[in-house]
Amino acid sequence: MLKLESVSKRFGGIQAVNQVSLALGQTPITGLVGPNGSGKTTLFHLITGFYQLDSGRVFFNDRALHRLKPHRISRRGLVRTFQHSRMLTFMTVKDNLMAAAQNQLGESLWPLFAAPGRVRRRESQVSARADEILALLKLDHLADDPAGNLSYGQRKLLELGRVLMAKPRLVLLDEPTAGVNPTLIRQLVALILELSQSGVQFFLVEHNMPLVTELCRRLLVMDAGKLIFSGTPTEALADDAVIEAYLGKVAHAADGA
Repeated sequence: MLKLESVSKRFGGIQAVNQVSLALGQTPITGLVGPNGSGKTTLFHLITGFYQLDSGRVFFNDRALHRLKPHRISRRGLVRTFQHSRMLTFMTVKDNLMAAAQNQLGESLWPLFAAPGRVRRRESQVSARADEILALLKLDHLADDPAGNLSYGQRKLLELGRVLMAKPRLVLLDEPTAGVNPTLIRQLVALILELSQSGVQFFLVEHNMPLVTELCRRLLVMDAGKLIFSGTPTEALADDAVIEAYLGKVAHAADGA
């Protein structure tokens, strides 16, 4: 589905992403790992249009994305979450989901006057879809509560739910379990696995290596803006370049102390 060709991004004197090429193919869940500052989140920003590429190309289902705005990319079925959940805290949990639905006729003035019946039918469909996702997330008992009352882990679940309202084909997850308690992590893992089995593809940044090993059939590793490894999680743990990226710099610093 997703293909990157020699993607690069520089910020001043820092080469954040350096000639990264990859193709996810049909792998259900692919992990992206690397030390802090290795360029993982920047790469996600480039894929989803939040940053403009300095060079390179991005394709999704053989269609170019690299000149599109984020909202147009999401309409093609490629959506993402962020490290820090983004929601309307003053609105209810269910309303947050409904606000994330695409193609809502009621957002334009003309249908409100010219086709009120169609607007009501679409709102009913969106409401039903929100109820389905709330049940899937096990947040249905909190549907009418303000989103600001949710715990951090519940907010992560709601963020994923907002993404699911767009009926995505590929979801980019940026550190989905960071700061989440173990119980909700297991709930999130089960949800990702269930969705992947129903045809939703995932590409995730995650620092929890045991979790990555459990979820991902394929692992990509970045260091200093470059892609240094592609293979299985087991192969990654035995790869010299990966070990150097995670441990070597620390070891070298200790040797020189």
